[in-house]
Amino acid sequence: MKRIHFFIILLFLSLLNRCQQKPGSENNITINIHEKSTPISPFIYGQFIEHLGRCIYGGIWAEMLEDRKFYYPVTPDYQPWGTREDPYWNAGEFKILVASPWRVIGAPQAISMSRSGPFVGDHDPVIRVSQQEEGNGIGQEGLVFEANREYIGRIYLAASEPTVQVTLRIRSGDLEPVRIAEFVDLSNDYVRYDFEYIAPSDMGNAILEIVGKGKGAFRIGTVSLMPQDNVGGFNHEVLEYLKELDAPIYRWPGGNFVSGYNWKDGIGDRDRRPPRKNPAWTGIEPNDVGIHEYIQLCRLLETEPFICVNTGLGTVEEVAEQVEYCNGTKDRPMGKWRSENGSEEPFQVKFWAVGNEMYGDWQLGHMPLEEYIQKHNRVADAMWAVDPTLQLVGVGNVGEWSEAMLTHCADHMNYLSEHIYCKEEENVIEHVRQIPDNIKRVADAHRKYREEIPGLAAKNTRIAMDEWNYWHGDYLYGELGCRYYMKDALGIAEGFHEYFRNSDLFFMANYAQTVNVIGAIKTTKKDVEFATTGMVLKLYRNHFGAIPVSVSGVPEPLDVSAAINEAGDQLTIAVVNPDNLTLDFNLEFQGINNMEILEAWEVANPDPMSYNAPGEERKVDIKSREVGSPGYLKVVPYSITMVQYSLTE
Repeated sequence: MKRIHFFIILLFLSLLNRCQQKPGSENNITINIHEKSTPISPFIYGQFIEHLGRCIYGGIWAEMLEDRKFYYPVTPDYQPWGTREDPYWNAGEFKILVASPWRVIGAPQAISMSRSGPFVGDHDPVIRVSQQEEGNGIGQEGLVFEANREYIGRIYLAASEPTVQVTLRIRSGDLEPVRIAEFVDLSNDYVRYDFEYIAPSDMGNAILEIVGKGKGAFRIGTVSLMPQDNVGGFNHEVLEYLKELDAPIYRWPGGNFVSGYNWKDGIGDRDRRPPRKNPAWTGIEPNDVGIHEYIQLCRLLETEPFICVNTGLGTVEEVAEQVEYCNGTKDRPMGKWRSENGSEEPFQVKFWAVGNEMYGDWQLGHMPLEEYIQKHNRVADAMWAVDPTLQLVGVGNVGEWSEAMLTHCADHMNYLSEHIYCKEEENVIEHVRQIPDNIKRVADAHRKYREEIPGLAAKNTRIAMDEWNYWHGDYLYGELGCRYYMKDALGIAEGFHEYFRNSDLFFMANYAQTVNVIGAIKTTKKDVEFATTGMVLKLYRNHFGAIPVSVSGVPEPLDVSAAINEAGDQLTIAVVNPDNLTLDFNLEFQGINNMEILEAWEVANPDPMSYNAPGEERKVDIKSREVGSPGYLKVVPYSITMVQYSLTE
């Protein structure tokens, strides 16, 4: 009789548990909020921006002109755009700049480049003019203007004779050019002139022309053109998208770029900073965005700066000076220089990456592992001598390199960097699983290091995955500006789940790279849009919990993660379905007496190759969805579903 009563009680408890579940589901997933993991570091939602392609210039930065400082000589042979032997290169309106984008207007022989006392860089364009007509000069095409929008600019001009008159005008299509500014009584020395322009209509391929007339010649030092609504030089529309991402930390300025970058080129008067060939990528580096602009960007976004220093071609002394420039007081030489450049108070940069990918032979200044270990330690010592509060991230790469760095440099860093990039797989599930599988590979390797390297476990040197993403497909948005699809969004979501499952190891992750270049935001000359991966970054950053809890019984091919908030009164569950089938399952909650659905969201598209594009209707978005019962959930094909509950234990 007692046995019958026992089975009756079991049956009753089973029915009670299923009263919130939909009969017929064969899958049962258990969430146990009493089995908690290490809290998720907010820096898992970090971003990375590099001076590469259209990430900063043509993306975050608002400058409209190419080569505004005349790095390339202006010649009658107008062939600015090159090609590249790359099967993925299809850069649309963003091609590779290989020569001057300034076209000669008027007599070809009237243009020359002078190396005598250039305003900035190696040379200035000199234009000889005629008294009879306003004909000789230079122009740049490909500019996009919006109707009734105000644009502002500046130009530095000098002339051999005061009778020279210089005119700025806008030409669009077959219409007569519109004069926007005229400059007379020019000096033999360079003088800055400001101008503004309100576009009367939309223009898709306008030309800015700089022409002159009179007796003699005029020189151009540099010229700039931006929308008036820029924010300290940054594109205000892109800034709004960055604010939606709400990333808590931004790594800068590279990437491969940093190993050939001299940080001193990016400080002082922006118009006087020297233009350089990009040391690692195509195109030129105008140095318009340097340390001061980067710190300003971080403040605008209310995010933490994370500066990567040059341990490639850079010296120990240069790195130490950079730290002092950023964090030193005004009584220190570099701190005084920073103050003279407009920032009296120290920047107080806490996180610093000691080099980038120095294990690779593609890296400028690459050296053997044994030699780099010594350089890393010297650099770290020099940085800490300037500011002992710095948090340093060493260069890692799973295998011999990471093992050696953790063995010989663990006392000279706080975290170790790792990078992962994944290509495209035809099978959607295989494509998606690359990201979490590689994150797990890194985590497993580091757990083994902690077991085998004496004293490492006690140091708790956690991982900064400061570059991670997919990298595949045509470059539609400039160099490395590939498009992302729904299947990429699924992989990024599963990547977050793997970080959460290894929250004790991963301190930081920086999605690479935020804008255009393998980025979560794509821009053209007139539009901005989130890529599919950007929707996932927003979703998890804004809504996922802080403390991972146990999840078991997850059926293939689903990936499920759950976390409670710090107060313990909310639970969030995220489900990734990389399959082409609608799947459903029952949820069993352990440690919860009462719960209520607060809100639910979904990122989905039945086509795994669907994508978002600037200026087009969004195909992949975060949308609210209905969830009928706390104990039952149905997920559509190729979807990320997130459900938030209020809890009472």
